[in-house]
Amino acid sequence: MEQFLGDLLPALQREGIEPAALVHAHNEAERREKPFPLWRVPSWGRLLYAPVSPAYPQWLAKMIQSFHPDLLHIHLPNPSAFWTLALPAVRRIPWIIHWHADVVASEIDTRLALAYRLYRPLEQALLRHSAKIITTSPPYRDSSEPLKTWRAKTEVVPLGIDPGRLPPPDAADLAWAEAQWQSGILRALCLGRLTYYKGHRVLLEAVARCKDIHLICVGGGELLEELEHQIRQRSLQDRVRLAGQLPERQRNALLASCDVLVLPSVERTEAFGLVLLEAMAYGKPVIATRVPGSGMGWVVENGETGLLVKPDDAAALAQAFDTVREYPGRRGQMGEAGRARLEQRFHIRACARHLARIYQTIRG
Repeated sequence: MEQFLGDLLPALQREGIEPAALVHAHNEAERREKPFPLWRVPSWGRLLYAPVSPAYPQWLAKMIQSFHPDLLHIHLPNPSAFWTLALPAVRRIPWIIHWHADVVASEIDTRLALAYRLYRPLEQALLRHSAKIITTSPPYRDSSEPLKTWRAKTEVVPLGIDPGRLPPPDAADLAWAEAQWQSGILRALCLGRLTYYKGHRVLLEAVARCKDIHLICVGGGELLEELEHQIRQRSLQDRVRLAGQLPERQRNALLASCDVLVLPSVERTEAFGLVLLEAMAYGKPVIATRVPGSGMGWVVENGETGLLVKPDDAAALAQAFDTVREYPGRRGQMGEAGRARLEQRFHIRACARHLARIYQTIRG
């Protein structure tokens, strides 16, 4: 969500929209100067994957008083957004809801099912009072149980990225990235938090079934120790590296130098997969899972821009790795097709233009 907003707000400026943002402050990387007003609310950590920010209502009221917005664009899921229901100054402003994902009652982390009983009434109140609801793909719109009641005011606006944010790495960063990979074998990259729905356990099992593949996973998370244990148990130390969090330039250098990006998520919590678009920007083929109701299977054209496999299926994922390894020519064709699809459908300018039209309709 953060990367998307970082691309979207400047694109909205180019459409004649004057944006501002109220976000959770998580790390120093967010301290870079922005060409628009930006309020960063301190966070005290996370509870069930959501930021805890007791000061959020005060910051929201301050933003309203200072910026005087004509419209609020609220991004969910985010429990802090529920404060919009309690502040009279906010309720007087029309708002749209950008529905990035359902709060999925996970079969993997069962705590979420209990928490959602408390979350749902407030979620539905936000949806009830919204002027418009934005979803990111037709499959997610059609499969979302919380949005069923509000289908008449729901519109699909695909996520997008600015390819200009992903320039070719300079010589030093590219040399660093090349030194991270083993030579002569398939280079597979996985970008994303080491968390319950991302499918890293299945990914490691798939690599164990393959030969001639080197996997680098970029990202931190609560499954780090468990995955390190799995790597040792499966004797994958020479072929798998958990790189942790990396600076953006090194992360992008790995993306520019890999052979394939893999997104092995196993639940609809992975609603779209913005990292798929980043891979397309670098002309890389992708392997993703065909999770029912997720946008991943809509973003990726199976056999054209990448390969789709059954979720939570290590054998199917291993077979996909074998395919992209054995046919390098097809790998290049899929990467170039992905680059073209990004330009045609998922460029941030298309997203910004669509949203600008919605804003004008709501304002009248």
